[in-house]
Amino acid sequence: MEIDLELYREDVLVSSEPKVRLSVIDVKPAHPRRTIVFLHGFGGKAIQWVYQLKFFSDENRVIAPDLRGHGSSDKPASEYSMEEILKDIETSLEALGVEEKFVLAGHSFGGAIATSYAVAHPERVEKLILISTAGDFPLGPLVDFVFKLPTTWLEPFRSLVRKQLSAPVHVLKRFYHNALSTWNGWPLFRSISVPTLVIKGHRDIVFPKASFEEVPKRIPGAKSVVIPVSAHLVQLERPDAVNRAIQRFLEEAPTLWRETIPKRRLVVERPWLRHYDKGVPYTIGIPNRPLHRLLERAAKRFGKSTAIIFYGKRISYRKLDELANRFANSLLSLGVRKGDRVMILLPNIPQAVISCYGALKAGAIVVFSNPLFEEGELLRQINDSEANTLVTMSLYAELARRIKLKSDLKSVILTDVVDYLPLHRRILFKIFKGKRGIEAEDEGFYGFQSLLRLSSPRNPYVEVSPGDVAIIEYTGGTTALPKGVMLTHSNLVANTLQTRHWIPDLKDGKEVFLSVLPFSHVYGMTAAMNAPVSLASAMILLPTFVTEEVLKSIKKYKPTIFPGVPAMYVAINNYPNVRKYGISSIRACISGAAPLPIEVQEAFEKLTKGRLVEGYGLTEASPVTHANPLNGLRKVGSIGIPIPSTEAKIVDIETGEDLPPGEIGELLVRGPQVMKGYWKMPERTADVIKEGWLHTGDIASMDEEGYFRIISRKKEMITAGQYKVYPRDVEEVIYEHPKVKEVAVVGVPPGAKEQTVKAYIVPKEGEELEAEEIISFCEERMEEYQVPKEIEFRKELPKSFVGKVLRRLLT
Repeated sequence: MEIDLELYREDVLVSSEPKVRLSVIDVKPAHPRRTIVFLHGFGGKAIQWVYQLKFFSDENRVIAPDLRGHGSSDKPASEYSMEEILKDIETSLEALGVEEKFVLAGHSFGGAIATSYAVAHPERVEKLILISTAGDFPLGPLVDFVFKLPTTWLEPFRSLVRKQLSAPVHVLKRFYHNALSTWNGWPLFRSISVPTLVIKGHRDIVFPKASFEEVPKRIPGAKSVVIPVSAHLVQLERPDAVNRAIQRFLEEAPTLWRETIPKRRLVVERPWLRHYDKGVPYTIGIPNRPLHRLLERAAKRFGKSTAIIFYGKRISYRKLDELANRFANSLLSLGVRKGDRVMILLPNIPQAVISCYGALKAGAIVVFSNPLFEEGELLRQINDSEANTLVTMSLYAELARRIKLKSDLKSVILTDVVDYLPLHRRILFKIFKGKRGIEAEDEGFYGFQSLLRLSSPRNPYVEVSPGDVAIIEYTGGTTALPKGVMLTHSNLVANTLQTRHWIPDLKDGKEVFLSVLPFSHVYGMTAAMNAPVSLASAMILLPTFVTEEVLKSIKKYKPTIFPGVPAMYVAINNYPNVRKYGISSIRACISGAAPLPIEVQEAFEKLTKGRLVEGYGLTEASPVTHANPLNGLRKVGSIGIPIPSTEAKIVDIETGEDLPPGEIGELLVRGPQVMKGYWKMPERTADVIKEGWLHTGDIASMDEEGYFRIISRKKEMITAGQYKVYPRDVEEVIYEHPKVKEVAVVGVPPGAKEQTVKAYIVPKEGEELEAEEIISFCEERMEEYQVPKEIEFRKELPKSFVGKVLRRLLT
């Protein structure tokens, strides 16, 4: 499983006085077979287990702490005795909720720690693995002499061995004198009562041969594996050989290398797993952290890298994190408390990213809404969510005043697009647009920039749990009144990583995302904001989709990833002389929010040479649940296969019974991205989530290989006499007509038991179409009952702000 281990780090408090926290890598897949704890040695760090952590985390929970004083853990002036270290291990495992027996693996002196723990707590250890572990650790009189010198004398030499030793001198000295040099494992080995595997190299450049050669002979019933390496870090030098040895020991598998690959139990249950691209994991361990930790991690690892590109203005990840901290402290100063709702009514500008992550850092719940909504809908969402703070543009100051009078809003924070433009653009903006600063002077109105200047750049560290609600996102309202969906931090982190891992060749700090998909839609928030932040990628922000502006940005900044919706790809396909903009930098696109017509997909791929695949999701699932593989088998017209850690099935619409491949029924999904529920609608929540399964309301089918095809929304299905007509079946045929730009099919009259098929068509620019021409075209390609009886031509179709056709507004 190719995972970014740094995403799974968390700090575990092991001592209150003095306060000591261990930095622990903890990867936990959905249904782990077992827990494996890895302990590094003297001067080492957890990441030395990188190959084992990645290999075994596919099916097991893997835990690797930086021991006290090492790596990213705290480095107090304590004793660093074996008793203190063992106490840290016990406390951290308890804090992490490890209650079952676990496999304990240790390298070098980590093996000594593991041995001491296994002897003291045999009831807790399932199996013991010792790698390059000696019975004692003599480093010679020279090392002994060096560690007797004053710390201040040794500190200048620390830089010479910084790569080899990940602990400061004061830690190494005490660790050496109080633990390593005094430990005698020979009598302890005889007391080991759990199954034990000893792995060693045929030579060791650190310790004498006699110190480790006798180890397996002293342990009752121990198994021994010798790997042809001559250094000391066997697990780094020959990781595959070490992994095979451990795997055979854990599984009691045959010794032939080709037979040691674990049998994927999940493949039998989930046929789609056979079609995953290489490098895409079957399941993903969800880091036990809130969503905003993704930004903090990016700032820590790639602080100087570009986070945002906004009309030429660049903001680094370090600066973005600082601005988010300032905004969080601003909210706290205004009286916002944990769990309060903060509505963000902004297009894709830097302030949207700053205010979203800042609100989350303050412990608030973000309510994203769209500036294009009518005043009545905005007011309804503010009152329904009980938001007490609104962040919006100064352009909407009058709208904000009216809404504040009719709601319980306490604070309105106004900002302006000009604030984060480059200097020359700010000057031009003021010349041609005039001064458009903060105009509101009413009580409770504040300027965004003024608040940031007055606030601390330090992280407020409000206690936020992964299970806390992070976002209330209102559904698109294509067929009914929008409902507030509660998405937790864990839901959003899960879907961010699921989406990220679907493109296996993504590289941290290297990608450039075209982020024009609105953040106020959950798909935009996940695919165009959270995913790039998790990768420390640059985001090209564009407030609105204007085709020429998008193409100029592509030409200038060369994005590699472009999450979008079909309407965007249609616009690019139809733009004159589009090739001159050099859009071939785009490597991968996942289209969501609406069905992707086959003609649109093929035309876009021909232009870019990249891969455009159709995915599927819904607000209630954060939103992505399915996608076609980028490089493997793609089935045109299908939504693809469930993404990692996601289950899906088709059930009978009437009885709810599971249906076999090929049958049409309702699509159900289950996974860590499924919402907590609808805001203030427990009964409706109970209707759609049953035993963890989300009832999507979409009519679909699954084939033998696990590929799913959306047929229609249950509410959009047309009852034509004794037949059922699915709009997409008709739309795909009409899209083949060379004069058709867009089409939407509905049943009329709406809600009637007996309906006829009606098609709303937008012709391509400059084309003339007659209804008889479309009807004749359909009659040649489909059954009589599917052929539209009515045709209505429109200049445009009513759509949501992400391009999904609002069918309820057509009839």
